[in-house]
Amino acid sequence: MKKNIWLWQLGGITFVSVLGSILHFLYGWTNNNKIVALFSSVNESTWEHMKLLFFPALIYAIFQSFFSKKEFNSFWCVKLIGTSLGLILIPTFFYTSTGIFGTLPGWLNVIIFFVSVVLGFYYETFLFNKNYKTNCQKICIILFIIIAILFFIFTYFPPKIPLFLDPVFNIYGA
Repeated sequence: MKKNIWLWQLGGITFVSVLGSILHFLYGWTNNNKIVALFSSVNESTWEHMKLLFFPALIYAIFQSFFSKKEFNSFWCVKLIGTSLGLILIPTFFYTSTGIFGTLPGWLNVIIFFVSVVLGFYYETFLFNKNYKTNCQKICIILFIIIAILFFIFTYFPPKIPLFLDPVFNIYGA
């Protein structure tokens, strides 16, 4: 895998971008299925758009781990760092852009998502190429699980703060 890290990461960018785009609409396509809501966007809040990056990135990391975790002893930490970077960039770009321009056109929200995905995977690639080492693999896996649980909980019980507010319909959660 080391020789093909760029191909793996390009595959990850593609997978996360395509599946994240599908997950944006899947809740509506399934007539608001409660199980689908846990993994897909249930409204237009920034938080729900972060789910579109997280769950596809986690699925891809699980798949990729079967082929590469032996080559990279810090695999799960690198994946957590890259995924976290993407998750942080979505609200950072969104709130910075809305602060500067006001309401954003839908296409710019899509660009924010794709740029966040690409930068997260790019940073992972950088860390893999630098042979990033740490001894916290189990902690990183636990943190992935905690983040997933938070996405599940906040789908139905979101805090009443702007990150969770759907600016289109002025609602919170599913």
